[in-house]
Amino acid sequence: MTGRTHELKVDKTTIGRVEDNTFQIAEPSVSSHHCEVLLRGSDVVVRDLNSTNGTFINGEKVTETVLKPGQVLRLGQIEMRLETEGMLSSAPAAPANAPSTPAPSSAPKKQFDQTVVMQRGVSLEQLEQGRGGGLGAAGKGFSKKDNKANKIIWIVAGSVGLVIVLVLLYVFLNINR
Repeated sequence: MTGRTHELKVDKTTIGRVEDNTFQIAEPSVSSHHCEVLLRGSDVVVRDLNSTNGTFINGEKVTETVLKPGQVLRLGQIEMRLETEGMLSSAPAAPANAPSTPAPSSAPKKQFDQTVVMQRGVSLEQLEQGRGGGLGAAGKGFSKKDNKANKIIWIVAGSVGLVIVLVLLYVFLNINR
């Protein structure tokens, strides 16, 4: 996704994982229809479409708000930055609470962070020790599913199958006599 751009020309741009979006981002952490970007006069408004992983501007979760040039828009694990004409593509995004003082001209320009964080699952050991973040029905940590019910079902199915085979053998042997 690094270096990919999309020019906002229409009143509404939908962003999401599936093909019917105006701007498709084929990444699992992005919802099918994640958010929409609306042009209202000179404002660029971002509206979350009840996405699973949320829509964030400069790290703060939003449902609908104005996106300003230089701010970072995060959808799932994908980060984007709004740039306007004349804005340098290598200029860093200012944090939401940073003072608006100009940087000294001798300061080196910082590259925009293109890091994508990969989601990591929870191991069985963590679940068994209760570190998986969830609780079972008894208030204990999650544990490996017990297969007693599956074993019983297979035993019953096998017994029924054996009875059917024996009945068929009995019928075929008595028909030939």
